[in-house]
Order: sequence, then C-alpha cells, then structure tokens
Amino acid sequence: MDLSQFEEDNTVSCRLSSPIPDICKTEDCCLGIDEAGRGPVLGPMVYGICFCPVSKKEDLKGLKVADSKTLTEEQRESLFKKLDEAKSFVGWTLQVLSPNTISTSMLQRTKYNLNALSHDAAIGLVQYALDSGVQLKEVFVDTVGPAEKYQDKLSQRFPGVEVTVRPKADSLFPIVSAASICAKVARDHAVKGWKFLEDLGEVDSDYGSGYPGDPKTKSWLLKYLDPVFGFPQFVRFSWSTAQTLLDSNALPVHWDDDEEDGSSLRRG
Repeated sequence: MDLSQFEEDNTVSCRLSSPIPDICKTEDCCLGIDEAGRGPVLGPMVYGICFCPVSKKEDLKGLKVADSKTLTEEQRESLFKKLDEAKSFVGWTLQVLSPNTISTSMLQRTKYNLNALSHDAAIGLVQYALDSGVQLKEVFVDTVGPAEKYQDKLSQRFPGVEVTVRPKADSLFPIVSAASICAKVARDHAVKGWKFLEDLGEVDSDYGSGYPGDPKTKSWLLKYLDPVFGFPQFVRFSWSTAQTLLDSNALPVHWDDDEEDGSSLRRG
C-alpha cells in the first residue's frame, strides 16, 4: 500500500483511494465502513470504506475476507493484495487521521469528541464515493456509539441509501470485513514507516501495542517525553495517559488567555 501522500506530511490527515471500478458507476453497489486504531495512544486512526456491486457480493465472499482483528498481519497483507487485484469490481478509500489532527480536534474550545470525529470521517468517505459516481444502494457500518442513533443519522444524511449499523459488523458483513482489512493494513504501514519530524536520534521501535494500558507503551512515552515540548507528533497528546504523564513530568507553563480574565496553567 502506497502511503507516500500521508508520509509527506504526517501532521495532517489525508485521503487515499483506489481507482473507481467502471462497474461500480453503472450497477447498484454495497459499501462497508470500518476503522483501525481507535484506541491506541500512538499513531493515526484510519477510516476505510470498501465497495463493490451488489451482484458481486459472492465474488467478494470468495476472497475469504474476515474481521481484520482475527487475522495475522501476514494474512491481512495477503487479503489486501487480493482486494487490490480485484480492482475490476472492488474499490476502496481511506481517511488517515493523524495523531495531531485527532488531539487538536478533541482539545479545541468547541467540544468535538472522538465519536463525532469518527462519524464525520465516515460521512465524508460515503460522500466521496457518491461524488465519484459509485451507485450506492446499501451501506453497512460497524457502529460507533449507539447503533440505532448512528443508523438514523446516516439514513437522514443519505436518503435513498439503505443503511445498516451493527455492533461487530466487521464479522457479520464481508464488505465491512474488507473495509476493516484496508484500514488496518494502512495503519500498520503508517506506524511502521512513521517519519519523526523531531530530532530524536535512533528511535526505539519497541513501544508495545500502542494501547494506553500497555507497560511498554507507557515506558516509551516516558522515554520520549520532553519536559518543555512534550511528546513527538506520533503521540495523541489528548489521551488521558499522555495528559497524566505530562502533568507529572513536564515543566509548568503559564498561558495568558486574551479571551478570558486571568490565566490558566498548563504543562508541556
């Protein structure tokens, strides 16, 4: 998977897409949505869609796609290659949300939580498929938040498209499994090939799973916490784990707030 567009500037988000199969512009299509990397404190979150004609559902099923979390990295790579080779009837698009985008969005003055960010990424991808000429009739989504509420939101946003939102949709619908594989492969590549903009020397790549509760991940965060500048942009500094480490180990900084009386105290 070519992530060069994201790697050129991994401080911002970007959209990557396969060519749109001609058949998807003339036949009714189904589309699956899933994400990879929602929970980790390190690296990007990737939202993915995969789509194909409704008439080709059995062909997609024949590729033996499955929920990416049940597969090894080698199996995911193999299945993504099969999906990419099936470009005559399968298309995919990814929204790579950088750690910096995630954290600055969540910490802005106007509340914008991870669920809202996820919903907007999914909606943007569906709109992109429609704008690209994909004849969408069915959309299947792995839920973020209450499934019924999310389904109503998408149905209102895309009238004329039959929307199904379910927990564990990546294990129920092959088209969502395919989206899951695309998203997970992209995140794996982005994390492995991460280019640190900060001058950190040779970076230790043994950061564990990247999840906040992992002792290896916490040790890595402490190792690369600068008491003045905080964390490298590989880190989602809005996560509570990162905030706690900053509060305990970074130098206090006074910020004058022109919009409010007084000043606030921040660390890092």
